[in-house]
Amino acid sequence: MAITTTDRITLSPNLKIQQGTFHVAVWGCQMNVYDADRIRDLMSAAGYVEQAEPNGADIIILVTCAVRAKAEDKVFNQLGAWRHQGVTDDHTIIALGGCVGAELAEQILKLDPTIAIVFGPRTAHRLPHMVSSYKATGDKVVDVQAEALEKFDALPEQGQRGPSAFVTIMEGCSNKCSYCIVPYTRGEEDSRPEQDILDEIVTHIDHGVKEINLLGQNVNSYRGLTPDGQVSSFANLLYEVAAIPGLERLRFTTSNPMEFTDDIIAAIHDLPVIADYIHIPVQSGSDRILKLMRRNYTADSYRELVAKLRQARPNIYISTDIIVGFPGETDEDFAETMRLVNDVKFDSGFSFIYSKRPGTPAAELDDPVPLEHKKQNLYVLQETLEKYAQQYSQGMLGTTQRVLVEGVSRKNAHELKARTSNNRVVILEGDRDLIGQMVTVNITEVMTHTLRGVRC
Repeated sequence: MAITTTDRITLSPNLKIQQGTFHVAVWGCQMNVYDADRIRDLMSAAGYVEQAEPNGADIIILVTCAVRAKAEDKVFNQLGAWRHQGVTDDHTIIALGGCVGAELAEQILKLDPTIAIVFGPRTAHRLPHMVSSYKATGDKVVDVQAEALEKFDALPEQGQRGPSAFVTIMEGCSNKCSYCIVPYTRGEEDSRPEQDILDEIVTHIDHGVKEINLLGQNVNSYRGLTPDGQVSSFANLLYEVAAIPGLERLRFTTSNPMEFTDDIIAAIHDLPVIADYIHIPVQSGSDRILKLMRRNYTADSYRELVAKLRQARPNIYISTDIIVGFPGETDEDFAETMRLVNDVKFDSGFSFIYSKRPGTPAAELDDPVPLEHKKQNLYVLQETLEKYAQQYSQGMLGTTQRVLVEGVSRKNAHELKARTSNNRVVILEGDRDLIGQMVTVNITEVMTHTLRGVRC
């Protein structure tokens, strides 16, 4: 039997779970990374110790993504692989959450009977209580529904995050793009109070964080309340965050073009703390496809937005998301997308073949284009995006960059990894006490996906 949201056992908020170990695995967007970090805070506060690897952990927590079918499949494939490898056994408590949890809910228990707990993006704060309930009764728990901002009021103070930290400023999305399942898994958008966000950022900075990345499905539509009860805009929030002492770099994602207003562009012009890198998903360069996608802008209005941003910040780098093979996409539609890509000359792009998501309006559209043709178009698009990315990287050779040292290089333990304002990874030599610091480097080499720098 599964305990649902309506009959979930109520336990004391002061309950201390018997100490054990847990491991968190994350798929998907930065908001899932944020949720996973907060789950770590919750479980640690409840007396559990985190393991870097899943082997032998008492509890394995999966924070999942439902944006594409492939991401969803990976989760269940991973669980099967862990069982086959002996990483998990009959005593392992498996908790599956995130967007797949909200999307499938009790169906998950049928898809994989080894899963004991199902939670959603809005109920992650209840996870310690769900674990306690399952351990006490043996009854599987499904709890995926809650008010949008409830979890933020129930979370403990955040732990150490390193030099960079994510801060979610709003939950949900109300845009209802025809292909996207997020509004159905994360719900309608609701903005956190401005002061709560500022307080969270101050705590991060007190813990040594230098860079903050504000998160939302569409940060531009932020409408949180100020302490005096007024409605704040995203532009106003940017000014408030930028004024916090100790903050050295500010990023935000994701931005819908239709709400990228002039006051946000003015903030980018006025606030040098905002990074020289903005992510603005366009999804298609065809007005016909954009209309089918229910994206309320045109290819030309997107070009105008980019022109305004480059006027406000001439050295800005712009990345995007593009879907290839949306139902009914013709060769002319794809050619329009390529025209936009060549006009804008994106710094980088995340591009995917359209993935049909059950329950979305686009899932009902005819899709006669062969998969092989979509793959060929995707290859052409990605080759072009990579060409521009390399051109921008080559243009940085010999320049001086202010970088945030994030940690040790993945390929060489004797080198450090840092990140530029325009989101390039730079490898440099230096002592580990530089980790978490902003340093100035000269770019001496351009490699395939990274740069090499020398401290000035």
